[in-house]
Formats: sequence, C-alpha cells, structure tokens
Amino acid sequence: MFTTILHPTDGSEHARKALAVAADLAARYGATVVVLHVFGPVPRDLGSPFIDELMARYTAAADRIVKAAAAELAARGVRYDENAIEGTPAAVILEVARARRADLIVMGSRGLAPVSAALLGSVSYRVLHDAPCPVLVVR
Repeated sequence: MFTTILHPTDGSEHARKALAVAADLAARYGATVVVLHVFGPVPRDLGSPFIDELMARYTAAADRIVKAAAAELAARGVRYDENAIEGTPAAVILEVARARRADLIVMGSRGLAPVSAALLGSVSYRVLHDAPCPVLVVR
C-alpha cells in the first residue's frame, strides 16, 4: 500500500511520536521513510562571515535531528533516506512530497515554534490542505 513515506521532523516530541508511527507503517508495508528536516531560511543580508557561521549552525542542528531519526529507523530495520533542506518548511515539505512521489506524509501536529505557527499559519495545516497525498498528523 505504501512505498514512500515522508516524515518531516523538527526534533520535537510531536515529531518523535510521528516518527514511531511512520516506522511502524514502513515496517508493515516494506516502505522507505524519507526523513526531512527543513531549516532556515538563512538571511543573506548579514554578510559573508555571519552567513557562513549561521549556515554551519543550521546544518549542524539539522544533521543532529536527521541522524537521530535515522538511528531510530535503523534500529527498527526500516529503510530510510536523510534530507536536510534550507527553506520555508511547508513549501519544502510539499515540494519533496511531490518530487519523491510520497504515498503518505506522517508528521507531528505541532513543532518547536508555536508562536510563529500561530502568527504565520501552521505548517501541518498548510501541508494538510496542499499535499499531493494523504497526510497523517500525529498528536
């Protein structure tokens, strides 16, 4: 039923719960989990030394988040791909879902930025309404 499950993660508790669901479904159907962390965007008007340092911090944090999810999937014997991409979270999630032809997106209901989500619109809300495939939102 599922061959590719997209799991966007920010490392939050909700994302970890969603990862467990994605792992269970992937194990059941022999699917691959595409682990995705979206960071940034990095402001380009700061100047070169600052951009480089900020980008290094963002990519290091993204690497930790993705590697933690990958370790959980590997421990369960689930196939996975790791991705960390700079951009706006909802837009990148939707783009990756289309590009990877995801059969399902499994994501947490809330992330680490509740204030910005309230002001700008929830990432999960936008993904739910614009996704090219079913979306499972885990509380």
